[in-house]
Amino acid sequence: MTTEHIRLTPEQALSRLVPQILDFASKAHGQRIAVGLAGGPGSGKSTLAAELVNLLGATHPGIAAVVPMDGFHIKHHKLEAMGQVDYKGAPHTFEGAEFVSFLHHLKRATEPVSGPGYSRKIEDTVDNAFTVQPEVRILVVEGNYLLLTDGPWAGVKPLLDYAIFLDVPRGLVETRLLKRHAAEGLFTEERNRAHIERNDLPNYDLVSRSQDRADLVISLDVAS
Repeated sequence: MTTEHIRLTPEQALSRLVPQILDFASKAHGQRIAVGLAGGPGSGKSTLAAELVNLLGATHPGIAAVVPMDGFHIKHHKLEAMGQVDYKGAPHTFEGAEFVSFLHHLKRATEPVSGPGYSRKIEDTVDNAFTVQPEVRILVVEGNYLLLTDGPWAGVKPLLDYAIFLDVPRGLVETRLLKRHAAEGLFTEERNRAHIERNDLPNYDLVSRSQDRADLVISLDVAS
């Protein structure tokens, strides 16, 4: 497989992806397709995924839905019992096998299917945070670890019909993550900086090494 690399602004990325994904869907003979949007923490996956679904829905109402990987964090109280709170967000702090099973079912489901999300206000997962309706034909799956080859994560890539990786400079990611962790006021700045250095940036580096498994790598041209 040859990975295509291109540099685009978020707006240019959306302009390219919307018609491309609609074309993929039109050739799927009514079957659901899954488009993966991967990238490190702070790369803008969630924002781009939501905008992508909105634009797809504007042309074909109800055709697309976001499926977030973050809803499959291990519950906070379980991480506390495991002594892994300091590493929350690392690959081993997710229910990876459950995510793969959920995505496998979702691609074939003909009934409404609800899934979990993640709330930064409480730093924990929320059950039944979203529902994929039967008419949805495009699943926009977004998450850090969609392209990893270790453990249960290796089961994600075969379920993706098209995989996109968002590449954002490491320094910009660090700045974004400091703002994100501070936004809800749950922790001190010292704690946030320590968590980013210990956990978020190593996860960014790990994910970056998986980008060549994507069909398309978009280097996002962003200022902040």
